Amino acid sequence: MNSSLPTTKPRSRSNPVMSAITNVLPNQDLQAFVLFILILSSILIFWEVGAKSSWFSPLMPSASQTLSDFWGWVSNPFYVKGTNDRGIGWHLVTSLRRVAIGFTVGAAIAIPAGVLIGLFPVIAKAVDPFVQILKPVSPLAWLPIGLGLIKDSESTAIFVIAITSLWPTLINTKFGVSNVDPSYIDVTRTLGASKWRTIVKVILPAAAPSIVSGMRISAGIAWLVIVAAEILIGGTGVGYFVWNEWNNLSITSIITAILLIGAIGLIIDRLFGLLQHWVSFGRAV
Repeated sequence: MNSSLPTTKPRSRSNPVMSAITNVLPNQDLQAFVLFILILSSILIFWEVGAKSSWFSPLMPSASQTLSDFWGWVSNPFYVKGTNDRGIGWHLVTSLRRVAIGFTVGAAIAIPAGVLIGLFPVIAKAVDPFVQILKPVSPLAWLPIGLGLIKDSESTAIFVIAITSLWPTLINTKFGVSNVDPSYIDVTRTLGASKWRTIVKVILPAAAPSIVSGMRISAGIAWLVIVAAEILIGGTGVGYFVWNEWNNLSITSIITAILLIGAIGLIIDRLFGLLQHWVSFGRAV
């Protein structure tokens, strides 16, 4: 007589630490926020101890001193004490104005050009070598070209922003237009719609998520480029502020500018993320 031994299923052992964390912080967003605070606290403590223990260069300020100076800058960002002594808010406004103009110029060129090369494969193949050659050029390489062509530092900064930020928008527009569902276009042809009406009512709305995705990348590049451009052209702007504070050996002011540059970049990215979600009608992109 065959007797079968009872089989026992292995018990899944849950990590007691993870179970305790889940019980206290059941929401993943809350867990991520607490982890963020822990990482930030660790960095600040290491920074403070390192500065006080002379682990870093004597130029490196402590975290406490940096936070104190940071509050001094952001609590009164628009003071004016002279031509070369202004609050960081004025420099940020100047940089944002330049970025907005340069980005708008670049988008005004990139979107129509992207639609054109997306609709006509022959033009796309002809233009592609120019795009691939010009796209990786550093913004610093365009500065002397801009100064030679325009002979004006303000316009040169806008030129550099435009020419370095237009490529993601151009490429994504071309990709979105060329990948529109052909059945959409067939329906418009069946209904007798003109080419222009097909572009405006069908192709552009269908390609909008890709276009805005490219604009989102371009906006980030534009904000990145302005700092390097303003360091070289001087005058006003957050890039000039960073270079001027380096000449004054004020590292706390430079760190303040870095944090504000990053915060504004984050806001710009989130705004374009919301726009991208809106043009996608809530679909994941």
